[in-house]
Amino acid sequence: MQGVVVDVHEGVVSERSALWTWRGTPPVMKRPHRHDDVELNVVRAGSLHYLFGGSEVVVRPGELALFWGATPHQLVRPGTSEGDVMWVHVPLTTVLSWELRREELAALLQARPTVVQAADLGYDAVGAAQRWHTDIEAGDSAVAFLEIQALVRRALRYSAPDAVHCAPEQLDAVVVMTRLIAQSFREPITPTEVAEASHLNPTYAMTLFRRVVGCSIGAYLTRCRVAEAQRLLVTTNRSTTDVAHAAGFGSQSQFYTHFTRTCGQSPGRYRTDLGAR
Repeated sequence: MQGVVVDVHEGVVSERSALWTWRGTPPVMKRPHRHDDVELNVVRAGSLHYLFGGSEVVVRPGELALFWGATPHQLVRPGTSEGDVMWVHVPLTTVLSWELRREELAALLQARPTVVQAADLGYDAVGAAQRWHTDIEAGDSAVAFLEIQALVRRALRYSAPDAVHCAPEQLDAVVVMTRLIAQSFREPITPTEVAEASHLNPTYAMTLFRRVVGCSIGAYLTRCRVAEAQRLLVTTNRSTTDVAHAAGFGSQSQFYTHFTRTCGQSPGRYRTDLGAR
């Protein structure tokens, strides 16, 4: 079942959450998209070349990529004739019902995908993904769901081995906050407003967010804004002033300060270097 386009904002396509699988050659996406699903890619042959913000992420044969699709992402290179990739989308609400551990959730909520060698997980991910596709297409997803859950948890545990349990209501609050940031970081939203959306005491919500995600709400907001600025610098010819505004920065000086601190170079230099590749 393909996601349904519901909105296009600043060139990013938003899709409805849904359980679906697909197998084939990686397409080129004309626009970045986002969705509220957890996406699992298993590469049997060929490769995936994603753009997350301004950074390219390559997933090679034998690897799998796992990420929450709230971060705008885009396939930027065409697949080859021998490309063979499995896509699996599972609604985030379903994944959260699995009661992930704190560090597992933190790994899932990061702005970049978790990419691991399938063999390192001690699991035949390629063969399993093929079975899931067949089962889900046939309307029999019960066993596939159990196997998907196992693989997702193995991948997250591999990238976050020292996990600590977190109460379900705490996970729910963090997801509310991260979802709000993903949807609203281009707007002049403040860390306090994000914390208040959790319906917890704002100070406690900020502390909880830091514990689970590994950084403050303000830092996460900045991370999302810088990633969006990177994307716009790479994929458009908009001026740096327009990029700063579109990415949610309150001023040009604020944009330059945060961008340079995060990327190690100015926005103009970043665009020049990427264009020279």
